[in-house]
Amino acid sequence: MLVIVAPGQGSQTPGFLAPWLDLPGFRDRMEWLGVVAGLDLVGHGTTSDADTIRDTAVAQPLIVGSGLVSLLSLFAHPADGFRVVGAGAGHSVGEITAAAAAGVLSAEQAMVLVRERGRGMAEASAATPTGMNAVVGGDPEEVAAALERHGLTPANMNGAGQVVAAGTLEQLEALRSDAPARARVIPLQVAGAFHTHHMQPAVDRLTRYARAISTHDPRLPLVSNVDGTVVQDGREVLARLVSQVSSPVRWDLTMETFADMGVTGLIEIPPAGTLAGLAKRALKGVETLALKTPDDLEAAHRMIREHGAATELAPIEASWMVVVSPVKGTVQPSVPVGEAVTHGAPVATVTTLRAEHAVVSPHGGRAVEWLVEPGDPVSPGQPLLRLYPEEDSL
Repeated sequence: MLVIVAPGQGSQTPGFLAPWLDLPGFRDRMEWLGVVAGLDLVGHGTTSDADTIRDTAVAQPLIVGSGLVSLLSLFAHPADGFRVVGAGAGHSVGEITAAAAAGVLSAEQAMVLVRERGRGMAEASAATPTGMNAVVGGDPEEVAAALERHGLTPANMNGAGQVVAAGTLEQLEALRSDAPARARVIPLQVAGAFHTHHMQPAVDRLTRYARAISTHDPRLPLVSNVDGTVVQDGREVLARLVSQVSSPVRWDLTMETFADMGVTGLIEIPPAGTLAGLAKRALKGVETLALKTPDDLEAAHRMIREHGAATELAPIEASWMVVVSPVKGTVQPSVPVGEAVTHGAPVATVTTLRAEHAVVSPHGGRAVEWLVEPGDPVSPGQPLLRLYPEEDSL
């Protein structure tokens, strides 16, 4: 199984976009997305210095735009990706890239959303002096206790022994003076305390705009970095994109879901490097590739051939739809075959070692076939129930 992941803020480096501009059509598409975002994305990706592209309002559209355009180089036709990619995910702002790549949003909608996200987070960061520190190593319980002791939020739980703490500059300074044993505390060059309550003004801003955005359901399993669950409903994806601005990123749970799904290959799209590095440490035996320049495309195409496989989800033109499992666990169906199901209705429960997860239908229709038995073990993204639209079943 192949997964494709999109990086978040901090992955950008000066000039990273330059080698991609030699690909046919790449510059034209980047210029178009730059018009939508109101920024010179080509200039920022080639000649702007580190301080300029560190600006949240610049960095976020640059990351999403470059990811979306570089994705087009992986497949002869964009729809080809839906047939061979087993799942997609994004880290922080990379979730907008992943959502657009999965067909939830158009590229233009994604750029407007990330433009306003970047502006809103930049304004929220300016209200109070805040920041983020990476905590690498140490005992997880001791790290968690140190963060709680200093009033800090574990804003990014990245797995592989890495937690990113966020809070006021005074709180971060106190943490560096009182670092957990055997842990390194590294200040990060970011504008504020992302994925904490400090970003609530940006959430309020995006909530208003999201009411006007139309969505489609994902064309492939989309793993949410909020909790590592597979999200099948486009409106829920959008709601999570908004709320996630002030909630922690659980990339550790996202990688756990990849493992549960049986991933064998992982490609990180530009500006690549961070997520592939985390996967190397946390997903043993999984082939990883950081797609940094066009020189990496040959290896990426080989991985697509070797790890890509037809998805089990129904193609968009099919007259029936499926409800899939959001997590790994055991399933208990709750809707009998033949019963009408409304959009958002619970149809089953999946029980994990930690909790019970309600499975809700992202579609209205009639239950025509359960693909699992009560008590069966299920994996994230596994089809559970086949539905026909109500008008087709009459």
